[in-house]
Amino acid sequence: MSSSASFDSKAFLKQLTQRPGIYQMLDAEGKVLYVGKAKNLRKRVSSYFRESGLAPKTRALVSRIGGVEVTVTETEAEALILEQNLIKQYRPPYNILLRDDKSYPYIFLSDRDQFPRLGFYRGMKKRKGTYFGPFPSVQAVRETLSFLQKTFRVRQCEDSFFRNRSRPCLQYQIKRCTAPCVGLVDEQDYQRDVKHSRLFLDGTADSLMGVLEQQMEQASAQLAFERAAELRDQIASLRKVQAQQVIESGSGNCDVVAAAMEGDHCCVHVLYVRGGRILGSRSYHPKVPLATTAAELLADFVPQLYLRGRGAADPPEEIVVNGEISDSDLIQQVLSQQVGRRLHIKHQVRGTRARWLELATRTAAENLSGRVAALASLSSRFETLGGMLELEDVPQRVECFDISHSSGEATVASCVVFDHSGPVKSDYRRFNIDGITPGDDYAAMAQALKRRYTRIQKGEGKLPDVLFIDGGKGQMHKAADILAELGVVGVALVGIAKGVTRKPGLETLYLATDEGDRELAAEQSVLHLIQQVRDEAHRFAITGHKQRRDKKRRTSPLEGIPGIGPKRRRELLKFFGGLQQVQQASVADLARVPTVSRKLAETIYSALHNE
Repeated sequence: MSSSASFDSKAFLKQLTQRPGIYQMLDAEGKVLYVGKAKNLRKRVSSYFRESGLAPKTRALVSRIGGVEVTVTETEAEALILEQNLIKQYRPPYNILLRDDKSYPYIFLSDRDQFPRLGFYRGMKKRKGTYFGPFPSVQAVRETLSFLQKTFRVRQCEDSFFRNRSRPCLQYQIKRCTAPCVGLVDEQDYQRDVKHSRLFLDGTADSLMGVLEQQMEQASAQLAFERAAELRDQIASLRKVQAQQVIESGSGNCDVVAAAMEGDHCCVHVLYVRGGRILGSRSYHPKVPLATTAAELLADFVPQLYLRGRGAADPPEEIVVNGEISDSDLIQQVLSQQVGRRLHIKHQVRGTRARWLELATRTAAENLSGRVAALASLSSRFETLGGMLELEDVPQRVECFDISHSSGEATVASCVVFDHSGPVKSDYRRFNIDGITPGDDYAAMAQALKRRYTRIQKGEGKLPDVLFIDGGKGQMHKAADILAELGVVGVALVGIAKGVTRKPGLETLYLATDEGDRELAAEQSVLHLIQQVRDEAHRFAITGHKQRRDKKRRTSPLEGIPGIGPKRRRELLKFFGGLQQVQQASVADLARVPTVSRKLAETIYSALHNE
């Protein structure tokens, strides 16, 4: 097997060092194709250029190589960290890439306060206190906080709200808080509730129930029956939560990571276990350009999951996987250094951990089967769409535009993109529409299409095979005029009219052709695809419109006026008593403000009255 003609692999390998480091494979244009690490750079890179024995995916990579750059490191551990940093920076097409989303959610306990607060937390752990998690989703955090609020009644209000109360809030009235803000609970009793909440979050529910049962017996012996009943209800709530757990037995903190592969598709399912309780789970469907087995997938996936910087998950004491990872000792070493404690990666487990691993493996396989079936169905719908539109080839990429506004205010146009794998969210675009008559959807569509396809004509993106316009004949004709004006050819243009009833499944489709438009009779499978694309464009447009509208309403009209900073804004509002009075003031009135000159008053007046 030989690489591309422009790269002399034999000459390069002769002078390559045998020290540890990372290697970057580049194409002919210098773009990074793949980043890897090696204990011995010469030995590892040489394995890509042997004459036989390479997997088809690896041969495809090698055929595109135009150069290789290496960086030597002192240790293999340094190489692993540098590899993950470069993957995140360059996002090479042949590496596994996890979506760099927001950091994982936690529950935060401000235990440095006199009356600590429990709350949702996401981000860098700069605040002093105790963090419990990570949780797999925001919903899991909310469910846990709701249970704690009903059971132990520790406050969850913001500190600013807590400090300024003069009487109990609604949470006290509905028995979700003990009102420490106004002194209706003493500090000792409140700290007891905080301790119980901590025990629950630490996963020691059995010992917590033992403590509560003992306190309930003492309260009964002292004839404090109301307190005993309260403790009885807390114990009942804890038992109910335990009964809802997937697996009740077991202890310890671990993440169970199971991978399943089928052809070019894969699923990695992660169970989050804390204190023997499964807090939740999360499935990933990364692209696997080079991995051919579940073990190879895990070897790339685990470092990506835990070494991604701010958005990475905090690893627990154990990571249980369903395949033997070749570099598990190295990954253990780097992760242990990162978290400052011992960490173990295991693939051979017994007892409860084996049942957790079986559950995760089965879930990964089922999720993968469902995804493969869904993708096959989506590809079939694309084929049917191509036949309906009488295209020579099966369409590979479709786009849809939609317009959203509130009576002409804060108009936003959306463009969503779908291919055979579903939504391509990295290619989504929103356009803030300005300079048109409010409510003129035709002008808004024209502006969005011009901006979108002018950029594509300049090489900043890809043309779709099919373009959907949500708005019927009129919008479709406007889109056809814009595409003709820009010289865009080879795009099938379809208008979507919702119909009189505006019910899903009863849309009318129009195809723009050289002879004029004609109505299409769509099969049900194609209608489902079109509805999915149209609804996504609608959602994306509405979200952008609401964000723009809310931002506008949160922003003072005084902001952005030249010469008006925060200090002058405060003086204007204080002098006139409010924004409405400032807007009603004349130039002479504005000039009466001590720090406002006549010229500045004219500028303010013109800006507020759009002159």
